[in-house]
Amino acid sequence: MPTSYTYAGPSVHGYETDRPLRRAAEISVHTSPLAALGSRDAGGMNVYVRDLSCHLARLGLPIDVFTRRTDPDTPEVTTLCEGVNVVAVTAGPPEPLPKNNLYQYLPEFAAGVALYAARQGLRYDVVHSHYWLSGRVARLLQRYWETPFVHMYHTMAHRKNAVAVGPERETALRLQVERALVDQATGLIAANPDERADLVWRLDAHPDRVCTIPPGVDLELFAPRDRAACRARLGLDRDEVVVLFVGRIDPVKGLDTLLCAARCLHDAAAPVTLVVVGGDLDERGAPTGALRQVAALAHDVGVAPRVRLVGAQPQDQLPDFYGAADAVAVPSRYESFGLVAVEAMACGVPVVASRAGGLAFTVDERAGILVPPNDPAALAAALRRVVTDPALRAQLGAGARECAERFAWPAIAAEVLHLYARLAAGSRVHLCRQEVFA
Repeated sequence: MPTSYTYAGPSVHGYETDRPLRRAAEISVHTSPLAALGSRDAGGMNVYVRDLSCHLARLGLPIDVFTRRTDPDTPEVTTLCEGVNVVAVTAGPPEPLPKNNLYQYLPEFAAGVALYAARQGLRYDVVHSHYWLSGRVARLLQRYWETPFVHMYHTMAHRKNAVAVGPERETALRLQVERALVDQATGLIAANPDERADLVWRLDAHPDRVCTIPPGVDLELFAPRDRAACRARLGLDRDEVVVLFVGRIDPVKGLDTLLCAARCLHDAAAPVTLVVVGGDLDERGAPTGALRQVAALAHDVGVAPRVRLVGAQPQDQLPDFYGAADAVAVPSRYESFGLVAVEAMACGVPVVASRAGGLAFTVDERAGILVPPNDPAALAAALRRVVTDPALRAQLGAGARECAERFAWPAIAAEVLHLYARLAAGSRVHLCRQEVFA
């Protein structure tokens, strides 16, 4: 008679024979990992959710990513990569909506997620919510599942409001929800030590429940490339001085500061070609929406002839843009992490960035130069140092690749998987394995 028995039936809550971590749900309400990068509301968070999910699946954890349906023709389930499904949930009209209009549809979204899981016979051992809207959904899902959830803010309203003005300021509702999530979430992920300190000291999060785990970077995709070949593919002259900006067209990204810095460089007889990746172009290739305002500002500042607005680009095309650049500028007023800076570093390209938020931890002196935010003269001076000094540029480029290696996705995903496993096993303290920033 056998001395042990391994249960081979379905996963049932309460059975000690269950493995503690079998499947996880990622919640990304307002933006899909399938969206084109640089378009409206599609930026670093999209890359994070997509790449994290795929790397967790490679480690053996199946993932379902739930996002709001914005097109009636989108299939309910799309395979993102092996082991990862993106599930479109109907909540409100199936069309793009401003983020601030989505809160009213969150109960419908949560019910749709729970219904999908019930129809498919799925159980999630951990829920990972991204951004405040998704955090509210994770909280609502606790009505249906007694499942731990870990939340990542990506950006925080009170920190964004410290630098935003007028209509760009975040709402009191967002502030309220983000504060509540500190106590409601089972665990929290901070993108950098500064954000962790803010959660602990300003918002009273329990230190044992906050893990500092930065986003990762794909070091195979983002790697040094031949600059002349990259420029030839993009139609850039091999001898012009190119400064690159990549990101959403949002005032917090500081593109206005960069345009003014380009004017300073022009006045100092050190003109650069500024290539802007992000925003929308119409069918004729003309800038539209927020990117049209950038074009108008470039004209007003007097640098329009030397600014190329190329719109949003697929991620697999970004390495050519990085490879073509003499320097990458990240002039953000607030940045939780600065994924663009890390991608540039991985490509061996020097970075000139604002000393703002997570950028102070992401970019060190081996990889680039940090300058005060909102300071066109300082930004211009740093860019001029990099683009006019080949030896400095080569030194920073070599250091940049080395710095980027600590953000390799396999190691980052392993840290997140460890956190998931601790939560699924019932742990509520000592959730974090190690600090990536050291």
